[in-house]
Amino acid sequence: MNKRRSNRRRRGFTLVEVLVAVLLVGLAIASLVATSGAFTIKNGAAVDLSTAEFLIEEIRERTAMMGFDELAAMKEASYCPPIDVNGEQLEDFGVFGQQVRVECVGGADLDEITESSDFVRVTVTITKNGRPISSASWIRAKM
Repeated sequence: MNKRRSNRRRRGFTLVEVLVAVLLVGLAIASLVATSGAFTIKNGAAVDLSTAEFLIEEIRERTAMMGFDELAAMKEASYCPPIDVNGEQLEDFGVFGQQVRVECVGGADLDEITESSDFVRVTVTITKNGRPISSASWIRAKM
């Protein structure tokens, strides 16, 4: 009778094997949750940057329609909520702001700010809740 009992095989897992399997599954789930959170944060930043580029383009198109003298006289403007190409407020983007600065620059040195010139530099900065998101500058010449 003793021989029969010793020949029996054990069935199932030991407690240590079960604990190791639970630990591995827990680590896998925790890493998936952390990765998902990181992707969500990066996706939100990408959406903000895309929105900022859209709002910069709205100002670029608006200033393209302005005469040079009107643009040079603009100097500084701030819009919150931001405006579109027609100057209408974009209420859906209320957390964003557009800051526009127009400076006369020298013809030979575009970094030199002057009182009067045939060239202006337009700089647009987009903010979200007061924090800068993106900025762009371009030069406009008097024709």
